[in-house]
Amino acid sequence: MTQPNHQDEKKPFPWHLVVFLTPALLVYVTFSVYPLLDTLFLSLFDTQRGESTFVGLQNFITLVTDDNWSDAFWNALLNNFKFFAIHMLLQNPIGLLLAVLLSSPKLRLSGTYRTLIFMPTMLSVVIIGFVWQLLLSPIWGISENFLYSIGLGHYFDAWLGKEGSALITLSFISVWQFVGIPMMLIYATLLNIPDDIVDASVVDGANPLQTFWYIKLPLILPTIAMVSILTFVANFNAFELIYAVKGALAGPNFSTDLMGTFFYRTFFGFQLQQGSASMGAAVATLMFLIILVGVMLFLFFVQRRIQRFQF
Repeated sequence: MTQPNHQDEKKPFPWHLVVFLTPALLVYVTFSVYPLLDTLFLSLFDTQRGESTFVGLQNFITLVTDDNWSDAFWNALLNNFKFFAIHMLLQNPIGLLLAVLLSSPKLRLSGTYRTLIFMPTMLSVVIIGFVWQLLLSPIWGISENFLYSIGLGHYFDAWLGKEGSALITLSFISVWQFVGIPMMLIYATLLNIPDDIVDASVVDGANPLQTFWYIKLPLILPTIAMVSILTFVANFNAFELIYAVKGALAGPNFSTDLMGTFFYRTFFGFQLQQGSASMGAAVATLMFLIILVGVMLFLFFVQRRIQRFQF
């Protein structure tokens, strides 16, 4: 009598996985996949005349070549790259420095400092924009008197009202608000580094700077790469701060216009500009493609080198 082979028996279908995954999958498809596909589909049509007419890639060609659209598009795209560059050069290095300082066991009240630095991240962007607009106002703000009290009054200017400084000022405000995110991510990674590795470097005679540069930094490079990707995606989706402080026109003279505000005016219209769903969908599609290409290039050229450096 042969015994049954349990390996030949068919395993029951895991219906419990279907039950648990179906609600999340339906929500994801309804609110993420379907709007994305519908936007891509809508960008291939012309709806400005009340009728939906298939025009292929004409909307994209119009955006980048037509005089009525191209100047605003390239201006918003350039400003977005400036906005992203300021965050990469200031927000992430400051977040790294703060994470290193707060992870030091010799620092007292590190939990209090960590909470205070992260607190602006939890506040509404509208509130942040309104408060900073009041603080920096030349009429009723306190910034001018504060700078004069410390001997720097001659540096004060209407930073939010000038084309050359408005975007930089808004970038600094955004950095101040969101520096807590890279700080917390890098801080959590630093805490997960085994103490044995750090103690071994100290026994070998490494000073704190050498320990960080040769031991801790290589171990947190994947987190820094992830923070950089999150910064890129968030900056090219930025809208709330610009809209709260400068409105949909992103003044003065569109000097603070980003892809988000440009999309808002294109899709919904504003003042004398008539909204166009198809052109707005084309702007949104280009935003998606820019983010997709940027993330793919970063993963291909940077992430692979980081993994190769680690292993």
